[in-house]
Amino acid sequence: MPSSLLLEVPALADFNKAWAELTDWLCLLDRVIKSQKVTVGDLDDINDMIIKQKATLQDLEQRRPQLDELITAAQNLKNKTANQEARTIITDRIEKIQSQWDEVQGRLQNRRQQLHEMLKDSTQWLEAKQEAEQVLEQAKAKLESWKEISYTVDALKKQNAELKQFSKELRQWQINVDVANDMALKLLRDYSTDDTRKVQLVTDNINTTWATINKRVSEREAALEAALRLLQQFYLDLEKFLAWLTEAETTANVLQDATRKERILEDAKGVRELMKQWQDLQTEIEAHTDIFHNLDENGQKILRSLEGSDDAALLQRRLDNMNFRWSELRKKSLNIRSHLEASSDQWKRLHLSLQELLAWLQLKEDELKQQAPIGGDLPTVQKQNDTHRTFKRELKAKEPVIMSALETVRIFLTEQPLEGLEKLCQEPRELSPEERAQNVTRLLRKQADEVKTEWDKLNLRSADWQKKIDEALERLQELQEAIDELDLKLRQAEVFKGSWQPVGDLLIDSLQDHLEKVKAYQAELAPLKDNVNHVNDLAHRFPSSDIQLSQYNINCLEDLNTRWKLLKVAIDERIRQLHDAHRDFGPTSQHFLSTSVQGPWERAISPNKVPYYINHETQTTCWDHPKMTELYQSLADLNNVRFSAYRTAMKLRRLQKALCLDLLSLSAACDALDQHNLKQNDQPMDILQIINCLTTIYDRLEQEHNNLVNVPLCVDMCLNWLLNVYDTGRTGRIRVLSFKTGVISLCKAHLEDKYRYLFKQVASSTGFCDQRRLGLLLHDSIQIPRQLGEVASFGGSNIEPSVRSCFQFANNKPEIEAALFLDWMRLEPQSMVWLPVLHRVAAAETAKHQAKCNICKECPIIGFRYRSLKHFNYDICQSCFFSGRVAKGHKMHYPMVEYCTPTTSGEDVRDFAKVLKNKFRTKRYFAKHPRMGYLPVQTVLEGDNMETPVTLINFWPVDSALAEMENSNGSYLNDSISPNESIDDEHLLIQHYCQSLNQESPLSQPRSPAQILISLESEERGELERILADLEEENRNLQAEYDRLKQQHDHKGLSPLPSPPEMMPISPQSPRDAELIAEAKLLRQHKGRLEARMQILEDHNKQLESQLHRLRQLLEQPQADAKVNGATLSSPSTSLQRSDSSQPMLLRVVGSQTSETMGEDDLLNPPQDTSTGLEEVMEQLNNSFPSTRGHNVGSLFHMADDLGRAMETLVTVMTDDKVLE
Repeated sequence: MPSSLLLEVPALADFNKAWAELTDWLCLLDRVIKSQKVTVGDLDDINDMIIKQKATLQDLEQRRPQLDELITAAQNLKNKTANQEARTIITDRIEKIQSQWDEVQGRLQNRRQQLHEMLKDSTQWLEAKQEAEQVLEQAKAKLESWKEISYTVDALKKQNAELKQFSKELRQWQINVDVANDMALKLLRDYSTDDTRKVQLVTDNINTTWATINKRVSEREAALEAALRLLQQFYLDLEKFLAWLTEAETTANVLQDATRKERILEDAKGVRELMKQWQDLQTEIEAHTDIFHNLDENGQKILRSLEGSDDAALLQRRLDNMNFRWSELRKKSLNIRSHLEASSDQWKRLHLSLQELLAWLQLKEDELKQQAPIGGDLPTVQKQNDTHRTFKRELKAKEPVIMSALETVRIFLTEQPLEGLEKLCQEPRELSPEERAQNVTRLLRKQADEVKTEWDKLNLRSADWQKKIDEALERLQELQEAIDELDLKLRQAEVFKGSWQPVGDLLIDSLQDHLEKVKAYQAELAPLKDNVNHVNDLAHRFPSSDIQLSQYNINCLEDLNTRWKLLKVAIDERIRQLHDAHRDFGPTSQHFLSTSVQGPWERAISPNKVPYYINHETQTTCWDHPKMTELYQSLADLNNVRFSAYRTAMKLRRLQKALCLDLLSLSAACDALDQHNLKQNDQPMDILQIINCLTTIYDRLEQEHNNLVNVPLCVDMCLNWLLNVYDTGRTGRIRVLSFKTGVISLCKAHLEDKYRYLFKQVASSTGFCDQRRLGLLLHDSIQIPRQLGEVASFGGSNIEPSVRSCFQFANNKPEIEAALFLDWMRLEPQSMVWLPVLHRVAAAETAKHQAKCNICKECPIIGFRYRSLKHFNYDICQSCFFSGRVAKGHKMHYPMVEYCTPTTSGEDVRDFAKVLKNKFRTKRYFAKHPRMGYLPVQTVLEGDNMETPVTLINFWPVDSALAEMENSNGSYLNDSISPNESIDDEHLLIQHYCQSLNQESPLSQPRSPAQILISLESEERGELERILADLEEENRNLQAEYDRLKQQHDHKGLSPLPSPPEMMPISPQSPRDAELIAEAKLLRQHKGRLEARMQILEDHNKQLESQLHRLRQLLEQPQADAKVNGATLSSPSTSLQRSDSSQPMLLRVVGSQTSETMGEDDLLNPPQDTSTGLEEVMEQLNNSFPSTRGHNVGSLFHMADDLGRAMETLVTVMTDDKVLE
């Protein structure tokens, strides 16, 4: 908008600001709506989003008045301005924001409707999915129950019937799967903008499982049909094979008989004919070899199905018969060939045959070696297994040939004599016949042995190789199953990981839910580590078995391990990011408090979580919130209030309102404290705990008072105030009791309810409270005015006099109960009077009195009304009264009554009677009877008299609760302690204080919380004192030893032994000299300790002298006042003056200086010297103060003189001790 328009129409600036804020909020809300995605099919997530949408819609409706106000303001501006450009701009902006509002509202309503429809559809899909999963489980259970296929007609028919029934059930179950798929497709189609990965994954799993089941059914059906065909064909093929076997056996028998005829071998033509017939027979045998093996294999399958039945025994006999006849047929065929080949060169043929067998065995040996090594993956090993099965089949087929050849050689060597061998061996005649025959025999026998040996080796190696293959197959199958299982789980985990949204896109309120889900999923994935280890263990076992995994398996293992590591890293990183985001931006973080300050200020956090604030303009930092600084500066305006109790109460009231604690009820505060389990009052609270509790408190206040509470600002400022009161050092921790005291003291509740609650916090389980616990409560309470700089007016920060006052009120009982504490608090003790005054200030804020102030003429009087009980119709407003203004003829010491609420007629009559009575009293009467508006707990050690009007005392009715105060709102005067009694008490306190120098003080109460903590360390102090006594005893022993050595030295006539400080280290001439030097060194060290202790005693002496001087000034002051005012003490008007020149101020200075310079240990337990001089001094101090206290000033002067003489003696003794040492 042009700046000229802003100058012309100043109200446009406010309109623009409100319009911009509402527009920005609507834009932010629109972005949030668009970014809010839910997991389709997750009912909890959808319900949570519906709740959030409902809350957002409510928030939008709550801001509707803001839009209406903006529209109204725009209309007013248009009516007030005649500038057409400004009117146009206003109209455009209003139309734009109305359109934006309607768009956001429509989007919210549409999204809410969509979420309800999604919830309905997701519920239906989950039900359909559950039904589909149930039928899938039933189908898988049915598949698992399937038995191995039986090769009997009845069993096959039964299995086939069961399969058909199962197929029928599958067709019915297909409806459930289709319904689930249809619902899933509807979800994927209608809600594609949301996260549908869960629906897609579940649907894919269901369809994959269903397809697997159907595939298994189809395979089972094909296997049953094949088994049935095999069963039907087997017996036909068996009968046909046995018939052929009978014919082949007949042919073999005929050929065998023909070959055994005499001289058949001499007929070459006949031999060739027989050889041709044998070849035809052998061809048929080889053609039926596969048929035989198939029949044998199928027969074994049928046997396993018929196990235990009569049919099984019959089939077994037939199969055994078939195998025997087949084996015999092959043997006959080989024997026929052997006979046909038997001729004059028979040994040569045997030799060639053996050589061929050896060559074949070597070939198979090489072939077996080539099958090695074992493959590194399942397909390779399965292929090796198939190859070796073929290899074993070849060995089995070759076995009869080898056995026949070996048998032929054995028979040949047995039947042929040496002469025959000589004829057979046609060689030169160099060798004798016997030698040639032996050579032929050796050659054939050697070759036969080699064939037998190689054959046995080949069979053993084949069996061993088959064993290795079987083991490798088993282990590789186990590895493959483990890999497949791990891969499936990793894919599922990766799908879940892929569904993660970027942390930056997540809603702050959902961070904790996402963090818990990821942690829960991490716990679910913990067993996956066992799967990874199992896979790795299985893989590591292979090298020990000389099996090298294939590169494919190695790559799979590396991929699985890498995916597992990446998954773990991703989950850990996700948890870290969510944790960091939850810590920095979550509900328990301080991120939401960053909006509590505006530019140029920035909220920062120190390492111990304590907030501080940076001003980027001035480049400075400070602990206090900018608003808190402004509040403290505004409190300076109240310093013109003359009376400290009201000044403090009005400051606290302004602070209470700024922190919105005036809206907090006691019950709400207790609920918040209980919700955060803040029951251990001695336990410390860190910053996050404080913020969490305060956030709970202010969130509830915001719900009750939406337009009055700014949660981030209130939480930050209340935290700031609590740290200023109870943690000035910014350690980041305060006690639970301190937190409760601060919050409860400023909350909205009846006064006595606060008293009861605070007393309950320090009382024991029996309901009683001792001095230490009460001291802790009063110490935390007095910190509140102390932070405002008003503590001196309430007795100072030393709470010991208040504790003593309370227990004296309770007749010095060791413990007090709640009733006695309330009775004492009703007296409004000086240290706590600010709290009831705060309640009266709060009650008087809205009071309107129909009276006129006689000083400023204000009418009606707002706030407190002060009516004179000396003059008729004389009233003062709170402003004039607090500033000390008076009218002519009226004195401040005249009695007055204070009203918080308008007076009643009865109260007017009662006050009239009081005024009439006081008319007959003289000024001397009022001067002699000053009144105090509180119970004084003044102490000589610390604190001032409260600066309250002496005529105003005890502003409480019979019950100090505000509700009953409104019923009887006048507060009247009560007599208090007389001045003479007060002075006598001060004399007694001085006497007690001096007696405490010798640890004989009758006051056993602790003086401050610090002393309370020190009293807990009495055992440690006793231990230190015992150590000091031991050192002093050691000092005396060393001194005696030194004197003895010196006397011995002088007795021997040697030169005088120098004193320990003058001795210089020399080279020892003898062992005795070395001892003397060592002892001298110890003496020097001890002398140094004594000198340090003497310095401490001298400092102590100076402190005592300073205290004596102040005590003398204190004793002289009452006498000077008596001389000025005659026989009486200070006039009542003296106590009205500022405490700078009052007697109690002098007493406070004395106490504070003493406590700072001496310390509480010195007051309670002064150091004791072992010399008789110090004992005499302490005895003189004891005798200086008699047990009976005097009642005149002269006795005090005598005591002061005795104390002075005792101090002089102490100085003399200390100086003499130093000279002697």
